[in-house]
Amino acid sequence: MTVYKKEWTKEEVIKLYNKPLLQLVFDAAKVHREHHDPTEVQVSTLLSIKTGGCPEDCGYCPQAARYHTDIEKNDLMSVQTVKAQALRAKSSGSSRVCMGAAWRNVKEGKDFDQVLEMVRTVRDLDMEVCCTLGMLTEDQARRLSEAGLYAYNHNLDTSEEHYKKVISTRGYEDRIETIGNARKAGLTVCSGGIIGMGETPEDRAAMLVTLSCLNPYPESVPINALVAVEGTPMEDQEQIPIWDMIRMVATTRIVLPKTTVRLSAGRTEMSDEGQALCFMAGAGSIFAGDKLLTTPNPDINRDMELFNVLGLTPQKAYKKGDKPVVNENYKNSCSNGEKQKWSRPKHSIEANIRATKNAKEKRKLNQKS
Repeated sequence: MTVYKKEWTKEEVIKLYNKPLLQLVFDAAKVHREHHDPTEVQVSTLLSIKTGGCPEDCGYCPQAARYHTDIEKNDLMSVQTVKAQALRAKSSGSSRVCMGAAWRNVKEGKDFDQVLEMVRTVRDLDMEVCCTLGMLTEDQARRLSEAGLYAYNHNLDTSEEHYKKVISTRGYEDRIETIGNARKAGLTVCSGGIIGMGETPEDRAAMLVTLSCLNPYPESVPINALVAVEGTPMEDQEQIPIWDMIRMVATTRIVLPKTTVRLSAGRTEMSDEGQALCFMAGAGSIFAGDKLLTTPNPDINRDMELFNVLGLTPQKAYKKGDKPVVNENYKNSCSNGEKQKWSRPKHSIEANIRATKNAKEKRKLNQKS
């Protein structure tokens, strides 16, 4: 049996990442088989329950209100609509639903109460439920947990150093604190990042080191390839080579041997052969459906055809954890009325400012025409 490191340095992860590719994939495949069933891949569905209008300035995101993209802003979905979408996803082979809202942070009130009912409703369908709602307090995490939430997603996105070149409206420490609040509530954690945002291999390694230092490290780590969207500050970023994605999946698998590595955004640009190498290197999950929040995604039928060719089967819900027990107390807030103060970094990012200015000019032109 392989002996695994419990602590990694950035230098060690960089050395691992830069191994000859086939050797790296081979090593990752061995680790994958020691901790996971290599014939199973979890199929998850990512559902945008509230789209657009986000006040953040994340340089990669078309849902930021300050940028001019083709994203249509929508209000919060109804519980019944979410249930219908979840049933559709389940019938297509999904065992997990991740509900995402374009919020900076969770706020108490009717919208959050509605999300809690969504969580309970989907949980009652015998599906794992994950939410990504922005920053949240310990009490909000507790209520989500008691409603039946299985996992909370809050990505680190990149290294702490490169993060300052991507986002200026939220601090890196806020992300770490949110993950901690989810942990205190007994939730499993889903946290990963995006590659292709102009970061270096050293940044990718640093992000993995940060994830590995979380105690415990996340049960789930999504690896996304940037999908450059017109109107965002990163609209001109070149698509990363498939080899970078394979390296990142393989390195993540070795550094975090027990986590589920999720092959996330960017799959529409990957060949079947490239995806197959990612599965061999340790990817144990995909996101299915025609969109990932607002990003195009392969058709589920195409995914199932690839599974058939590769001898893969969809993983059942709660294979790696117990189904949450609902506590009716989720309907009651135990907050003392104090609002958690999230950071407001004071630095600025030229590309984000420029994209915001361009968006204002385009809106003015649209109003005149």
